[in-house]
Amino acid sequence: MYLQYFGFKVKPFDLLPNPQFLYLSTSHRKAISYLEYGLQEKAGFILLSGEIGSGKTTIIRDIIRRMDARTSLALLFNTRVTSEQLVAMINDEFGLPVEGKGKVGLLRDLNDFLIDQYAKKIQPIIIIDEAQNLSMENLEEIRLLSNLETATNKLVQIVLVGQPELKAMIARSELAQLRQRISIACHLSPLTRDEMEKYILHRLDVAGNREAIVFLPETFDIIFQYSGGTPRLVNIFCDFLLLSAFAEKRRELSVEMVQEVVGDVALGVEPFTPAPVPEQVISQASDGALLQVLEDSQKYLKKIQESLEVLLVKEDHLLQHLQKLTEGRRGPVSENKISLSDPQPLKQSGEEKDFKIEKVASSREEAEEKKRGVWGFFLGR
Repeated sequence: MYLQYFGFKVKPFDLLPNPQFLYLSTSHRKAISYLEYGLQEKAGFILLSGEIGSGKTTIIRDIIRRMDARTSLALLFNTRVTSEQLVAMINDEFGLPVEGKGKVGLLRDLNDFLIDQYAKKIQPIIIIDEAQNLSMENLEEIRLLSNLETATNKLVQIVLVGQPELKAMIARSELAQLRQRISIACHLSPLTRDEMEKYILHRLDVAGNREAIVFLPETFDIIFQYSGGTPRLVNIFCDFLLLSAFAEKRRELSVEMVQEVVGDVALGVEPFTPAPVPEQVISQASDGALLQVLEDSQKYLKKIQESLEVLLVKEDHLLQHLQKLTEGRRGPVSENKISLSDPQPLKQSGEEKDFKIEKVASSREEAEEKKRGVWGFFLGR
């Protein structure tokens, strides 16, 4: 909607895990280094953890896009399945037939495939995202898959990606054998205040116009206070800030504007700065320490979920409401429809005019009242 106004090629703060927008904070750079090392050294099990929206999937997609023909990949996202379904999904990702196969047949086919790949010097990799949703039975099934090996090499590498709860699950005594097989473990921390500022500017640059809008230092502070440095929350706030600036034809974000927009989007959640999650080697950590990590992480997660719960559902409603306000001011448009994704010039009375949002009121008081109405609609007030 605002791409043409700001001169962007793509949306700078889209929520899709696009590796082209990957910003390497200290934590993200470390995680990528660990993953690359583990895969190159065929380290067996690798664990990547992080809060919701911390960038885990983006990192995984960055790793995947740099894989070459010497690797074969099975990438799983749906983890609420039975153990037989899990093996079938892995086989299907590797291109093996699964129709009419029982678990024994699936495992036999997988073993034969891995041996064949080893003979061809191809490295099979299984990446399981949202692994915190795996059942205890499936975690044990995954451990058994790691037993497929020769005398000198693992036949398959397994990467588990999930939220901090995954670390607590693996710390349980009944999963001691799985825990002992994890060679590489790393945790994604939130962005620092300085990293968040560079992250925002980096995304503007990748989108095509770093100078599209001016963020004052104080505005970065406000965004950080409400996002806690979580990339997904930063994206949500900045996307709505650009939308609001577009509606008001602004090129600079004032402190007052950011406070209002971010405060409304955050749904009344108090500003917070998350405590850093301590990095621990799973095999050396005590159950008590990991459970404490889980407890602290769940408190942080609750705050994030309060902010994310409504945003993704109602964003389209806000855009549609802004469109209706605009159409109401311009009057009916004959035989032309407004495209939110591609704001091309419209035709009115035979003449082409650039599409733009007019001021919804002539006076300052009317404008403020209309603005409150728009945000009230979005928030369901």
